[in-house]
Amino acid sequence: MMITGPSVALAHARAGNVKMFAVAAASRLIAAPEIPSADEAGLPGFYARVWHGMWVPRSTPMAVVNRLNASVRETLAQPEIRTRFTEFFLEVPPAEQQTPEALGAFQKAEIDKWWPIIKEANVKPE
Repeated sequence: MMITGPSVALAHARAGNVKMFAVAAASRLIAAPEIPSADEAGLPGFYARVWHGMWVPRSTPMAVVNRLNASVRETLAQPEIRTRFTEFFLEVPPAEQQTPEALGAFQKAEIDKWWPIIKEANVKPE
């Protein structure tokens, strides 16, 4: 059994090398609608995903943060960029999730979700 991101798993599944039982998400992937969600596969709430974000030093002026964010959002809105992401089995989050505030809230939620599991398993950085 293995849990990995879709960019790795889907290529192997489509080549017939592995069988995918579910995606660790509440809904099916746009790039692989044939694979059931965790909920559909009998694993309700089993969600883990690969995600990406951009950070700058805390001292970065908000004008610079906002300019960088606007550039990234503009780029992610381009159809050819969205197509390339899809080719790599990556999904572009909705525009309302592409803000510094949304990233901060998402990151906090991920820490709140995973930190107790990490502590309970006594995982140490290596």
